[in-house]
Amino acid sequence: MLTLTSGAVQVIRTVTANPELPPETGIRIASGVNGSQALTLSVAPAPEAGDQIVEEGGARVYLEAGAAELLADKTLDAQVDAQGDVAFTIAEGPIADV
Repeated sequence: MLTLTSGAVQVIRTVTANPELPPETGIRIASGVNGSQALTLSVAPAPEAGDQIVEEGGARVYLEAGAAELLADKTLDAQVDAQGDVAFTIAEGPIADV
């Protein structure tokens, strides 16, 4: 199952903390079309039917079935740069959380 670093948890919680959004809002990761391994990431108000749910420290990630398969043994990390832009990265296996 996809694991989340503390950085990813913090960024996801910040991105989904808008009080105008439903409380179950999370980040949804979906696999590309036509067998592509490209992934899309979006803010979602709730999981879609068939999504796998990863929840850690108040952060929710909804994984479309194809994405869940691709990310089963991966780790999601996130960082915010000096301009406030968010970058999500995926690493093979668990990574050291510093």
